[in-house]
Order: sequence, then structure tokens, then C-alpha cells
Amino acid sequence: MSENVLKISGLKIAYGGIQAVKGVDLEVNKGELVTLIGANGAGKTTTLKAITGTLPGCKVEGQITYTGQAILGAKSFQLVKNSLAMVPEGRGVFTRMTILENLLMGAYTRNDKAGIQADIDKWFGVFPRLKERSAQLAGTLSGGEQQMLAMARALMSHPKLLLLDEPSMGLSPIMVEKIFEVVRTVSAQGVTILLVEQNAKLALQAAHRGYVMDSGLITMTGKASEMLDDPKVREAYLGEG
Repeated sequence: MSENVLKISGLKIAYGGIQAVKGVDLEVNKGELVTLIGANGAGKTTTLKAITGTLPGCKVEGQITYTGQAILGAKSFQLVKNSLAMVPEGRGVFTRMTILENLLMGAYTRNDKAGIQADIDKWFGVFPRLKERSAQLAGTLSGGEQQMLAMARALMSHPKLLLLDEPSMGLSPIMVEKIFEVVRTVSAQGVTILLVEQNAKLALQAAHRGYVMDSGLITMTGKASEMLDDPKVREAYLGEG
């Protein structure tokens, strides 16, 4: 697992006079599931947006390399063509399109019709609830179903790196468990994942490695299994004194 897919060095992001990210170093290797945890406002989503080129009007400094190429300042549509996909916070499904149409939108950079159909069948196997509702408008789905659809749509692009931003936010406990089950399944299939998540316990249970972000800085990193047992992590993020 030594092949580097994503490497961030000295990342600093400022909104006006506010320094939101203060010098972050982070890396994700091929086949890894890495999680970035931390409190609200720590700078996690801002970091993801810097990777995907979706930060408007900010001063961004540092280096971001993806599959060995510098991508800081690259347009988001160029990154999609280079197999980098993100499931944003709030899901962002096309509400007036059907489930099937949403999946086809995820594959818009591809032209292998047989492969696209095979992938639709594959992800319908992972998300049977979507298969049952394939002709239903995405806007009529529950929050959990929309999250599944957003993940399946991103996976249709064959990402070399999948960014997940708060996939459990606003979902019922049962649906949160289901979403994390899917995250583990996708990871087990070899997809490289960077997961930003407030549910630190579930994120660390699923991940290979973890980073803790606090006030724009990385304050801790290590094997996820060891971080689960770390007293500081348990007290600050797992609610265990």
C-alpha cells in the first residue's frame, strides 16, 4: 500500500482574514481507507474542497498532488475526467432525474456502454434499495437513499480516489450503520477513499488510518485501530472519559 494517490503538503487556506486551514500535511495511499475526523469548523470540508477545486474566493497555499500530478488550482471537471470523485456533504443528487439517470450522469465521462451497464448492475447489487426504485425521481428518496445514490453515482466514474464528506450526517442510526457497511464494502473492493466524518467511532472502525483535525491543524495521526484506543481521542471524539 505504498503507492501514493493523494499527498497534501503545507496546505493553508484563508477566507479573507480568517485562516481556516493552517498548514496541513496528509496522504492517502492506493487501496487505503483514510479518515479525517474532528469537530465542526475544524477545516475538514474546506480541505476537501481545496482538493476538488471548489473553493470560491479563497487564498490557497501549499501543494496537493493526485496520482503524482500537481492539482492545486485545477478545475473540478478536469479532476472528474482524471477519475477523482467526491460525494459532497448534503449529497447533491439530481432531484428531478430518476435513480437510473443519476447513475448515468456519474458515467458521463465514459463511453463504454457495456461496461456502464455492468457497473449499474454491480452497484444495484450493493444498493438493492436503489434497484427497487430505479425509475423513481431522486428527490422523492429518503436522506439515506439519496446518500446511497450519491455514492453509487460517484463510483460510476471508476474513481482512483473517492472523497466522502460527512456521509452519515442527518441520517437515522439504522441508516448510518448501513452507509458505513457500504463504505467498508466499497473499500474492500479496492477503491481508495478519504472519508471526512463527525462520527469518529464508526469512521475509525472502518478506516485503515486516521487523522485528527482541530482548528485548521492536524493534531494526531496513526493507525485507526490504535487511535480508537487512544485516551485523548476517546475523551475528545468518542465521548468516553
